[in-house]
Amino acid sequence: MTCLVDLVRPEIGFSAIKLLQQAGCDVHVPEVQTCCGQPGYNSGDAAVTRPLARQLLAVFEGFDYVVLPSGSCAATIRGDYPELFKQDPDLRARFDALGARTFELTDFLVNVMKVGHLVSGFGGRVTYHDSCSGLRHLGVKAQPRKLLAMVPGVQLSEMKDCEQCCGFGGTFAVKYGEISGAIVEDKCRNVRASGAQFVVGGDLGCLLNIEGRLRRAGDETTRVLHVAQVLAGDT
Repeated sequence: MTCLVDLVRPEIGFSAIKLLQQAGCDVHVPEVQTCCGQPGYNSGDAAVTRPLARQLLAVFEGFDYVVLPSGSCAATIRGDYPELFKQDPDLRARFDALGARTFELTDFLVNVMKVGHLVSGFGGRVTYHDSCSGLRHLGVKAQPRKLLAMVPGVQLSEMKDCEQCCGFGGTFAVKYGEISGAIVEDKCRNVRASGAQFVVGGDLGCLLNIEGRLRRAGDETTRVLHVAQVLAGDT
């Protein structure tokens, strides 16, 4: 469960759990888990990030897989943690092993669980936003689209520049507000031009950024959903 999902949209977590259980997984959500440390790491504060990484390792190391409804958090565990502990061979090896068992949700459902059928009553025209971390760090592109194609009621209308950043970038949106605002305005313009009723994505940070811009521009009708909600029919 990522921090944003837990604190802002916990229903996404429940949708992810439903999908994993339908795929045959025994799902555990440890109550003692904490932030993965991504905000601190992205800000250059390794001293803050290391204890959070060690805590996550202690909590999740015993599980077969770690699955997250977030490409950015999964990329932190798989890519950033080993780099963070490169001077400690033993810890580096343990983080490498954990990273190899860590997956973004749609990637796990498609490539590990080999899901071929979904039960979802969702219906509507959607456009998909490819989040930077999932796309560029983890190669998550075809996986969510393959799953969306399993939902009979989904009509996918690809927006222009669907792979273009939404301008969130965690602390980037805070440090460089004007640049971030211009980037997300382009994204929202493409969303509207797609004619979709729903914007769907795999990272809540991006979705909140897009939704906020749409609402500030007066768009109260375009709904913004995590892909897990669509796939589970929880809309």
